[in-house]
Amino acid sequence: MKLISCMLLLLSTSFSAVAMESEQAQSWLKRLSDSLNNLNFTTSFVVVKNNQAEPYHWFHGIGSDKQQLEILSLLNGPRRDVLRRGEIVSYIEPELPPYSVSASHISGPIPAIFSQDVSRLEENYEFISVGRSRVLGKSAQLIRIVARDGHRLGHWLWLDMDTGLPLKMALITRKGQLLEQIQFTHLEITEQPSESLKQLASAELPQVLALPDSKQQTFAWQVNWLPAGFERVSANRHRIANTKQPVEFMLFNDGLVDISVYVNPSQEKQRAVEFVMNGATVILNQITNGIEVSVVGKIPSATAKAIADSVALNGSNQTDAGAQ
Repeated sequence: MKLISCMLLLLSTSFSAVAMESEQAQSWLKRLSDSLNNLNFTTSFVVVKNNQAEPYHWFHGIGSDKQQLEILSLLNGPRRDVLRRGEIVSYIEPELPPYSVSASHISGPIPAIFSQDVSRLEENYEFISVGRSRVLGKSAQLIRIVARDGHRLGHWLWLDMDTGLPLKMALITRKGQLLEQIQFTHLEITEQPSESLKQLASAELPQVLALPDSKQQTFAWQVNWLPAGFERVSANRHRIANTKQPVEFMLFNDGLVDISVYVNPSQEKQRAVEFVMNGATVILNQITNGIEVSVVGKIPSATAKAIADSVALNGSNQTDAGAQ
């Protein structure tokens, strides 16, 4: 009887420790969100993958009208800038005329959920407060976001103890393999927004595109299996730029990760599955019965293959999302 009591006490203590780690992690992630939304900062970071580094410069600030202002610039190669003023995001790219879309966040290397309410991730991810280390010469708190299933990757965040802002991020497999990381190289907090952001506050932005409502469109193809929690957030039909081949595009998101699926007819009848890894991003392509399917996302290759195999004509072979 005494042995059973001791075992129950140990289990209770263990569960309490896990709950405390989760609460501490959520508190840190809430602080991260608050800092990303409310602080004026200038930072530089590099995305490291495949033994290569992509450098970025990132400005964030609050304008005199309380609107959030952001500039994200890729520093290598042809200049690419993403600008945000409130609910308008503008893209300046060398291959396309400048354009704007209605959006509340920038699409870039830093997942948008980190500036939002991360509690929506709880059904599919665990939050664990691990310990402290030193990053960029600052004391940092390590937070692990661990997938509850084997269909996703893990995200590790090192947050500045003083400001709550990110100092380092990493994408990790369930076996602990590092696939990709973001290393911040400079971080400066200021009382006022930078001069670049002040100019953005009054700049004339490109015209906002009127995007078609995908919910009002019907599509020939559907994805019949996705990991639990993924929902379709966008879809369209367009033509591939170099071949003019028509393609159906579907974008899915679980709050943290995007998965893109492309489906188009092919002149080839069959082609074995091909995988390309770009850091944490898997790019899968296969042709079955004259239909080419491509899946792109920061997910395990087995997840991408299961998604590709589930693509079928709309209305056929339907299964519940999240059940394999």
